[in-house]
Amino acid sequence: MNKSVFRTLLTIGYIFVLAGTAGAQSIEEARTAYTEGRFTEAADLAQVLDTSEGYALAANSLAIYGYYIAPDSEKEGVFRRAVELARKAIRLDAVNPEAHLQLAHAMGRRAQVTGVLEALREGYAGKVRNAIQEVLRLAPDLAAAHVSFAVWHAGVISNGGLIAALLYGASEDEALAHFKRAVELAPQEKVVFLEYAFGLLSLDAIGNRAKARDLLERAISLPSKDAHDRIIHGKAVERLAPLNAK
Repeated sequence: MNKSVFRTLLTIGYIFVLAGTAGAQSIEEARTAYTEGRFTEAADLAQVLDTSEGYALAANSLAIYGYYIAPDSEKEGVFRRAVELARKAIRLDAVNPEAHLQLAHAMGRRAQVTGVLEALREGYAGKVRNAIQEVLRLAPDLAAAHVSFAVWHAGVISNGGLIAALLYGASEDEALAHFKRAVELAPQEKVVFLEYAFGLLSLDAIGNRAKARDLLERAISLPSKDAHDRIIHGKAVERLAPLNAK
């Protein structure tokens, strides 16, 4: 082989090795940014990878940032971008359960800022339900999917009323069943207990007060693994205070 051709091939191979290493480092960098609470930076780092995993992480980071941190004027745009990124994740890998989960997550958060009536009119309830059902089909033991479906059932009932519940097939029994399954699958996840408590309170704030208080106390007792957990911890403490005061 001609020496110049050999050197060219060697250089190309070296570039591909570097590209693979850079990609691996980038997803880890994105995860580190997420863990440390640099959510918009995590989204930017993950998005440029142009992978299903990267887009799903970016969508999740933006959904968390939009819901807990972004000013009201930014929320709609942040959630719109999160939805678009989750859809890109699905286009790249239609059997990636995390991609469908983050689509449901982003659409659900966006529906919360558009208002109940507009969300129902645009069919968000059905779209979110379909996305979560696809997650459960692909990964039936994914705790986050059960939490999401439980929250969906509770949210449709508490916000949309009987007509919406009948229209979309939401039920309190299903909400409770999915919350309980999530606890079985992820007994060390703070967010499971927080969402369980919030879901119970949305269904019956008076009748479920004692159970919700126990769940919030359990959430607070668990260690925080990352920035999102620390946010969840603060929300649990904040919501527990009025329950203890009564």
